[in-house]
Amino acid sequence: MPAGSRTAVAGHGLIFRNPTSRIKVGQYQYGVLQPLIPAQVNRSVAAATTPATRLILALAAVHAARVAQIGTLMLDDVDLGNRRLTIAGRVRPLDDLTMKLLLDWLEHRRCRWPNTANLHLLINNQTATKTSRASNHWISASMRGQDATLERLRVDRQLEEALTHGPDPLHLAEVFGLDEKTAMRYADSARALLGGQPEYGRDAPHGVYSW
Repeated sequence: MPAGSRTAVAGHGLIFRNPTSRIKVGQYQYGVLQPLIPAQVNRSVAAATTPATRLILALAAVHAARVAQIGTLMLDDVDLGNRRLTIAGRVRPLDDLTMKLLLDWLEHRRCRWPNTANLHLLINNQTATKTSRASNHWISASMRGQDATLERLRVDRQLEEALTHGPDPLHLAEVFGLDEKTAMRYADSARALLGGQPEYGRDAPHGVYSW
């Protein structure tokens, strides 16, 4: 990534803020979570070539959703009118990128399987004729072999929040529903990566995402 704080993924228009631009170069203690590098993220974005895989990528990279949580999402979890999405019982606001990808997927879903009775948000040829959820294997298939897997993108999103807003475990717990121990690990990692730099307040620039 260039030295600037943002980069556009060629051919997709997806812009990721680079939280590493403020990181002090040096030796980090064992166990410190490390952010993905832009090239790794770019390759995963390039691998997301269908409406389903693009939405799946955004759910992990923007909303820090786990693979199993993505698979269990129901149509009723999507509230387009109020721009809200419920993931694992936690209501999250819908950003412009996720809203667009949701609309693209729902239109594709309606055209491809107009008579399906499956109420899960994400379905495929196998589950469209049933009522069961899509498998974790299918959900993660497009990112398999990538450095930036769905799990690493999820972790990177939470670490990015800690780097952007400062190492505040209470904020991380509020945004992502993390338990105390997990929130502390992200906060400690962000503090180590920032190398003692001043914490960033809530007015720090967010990552910008647009497909």
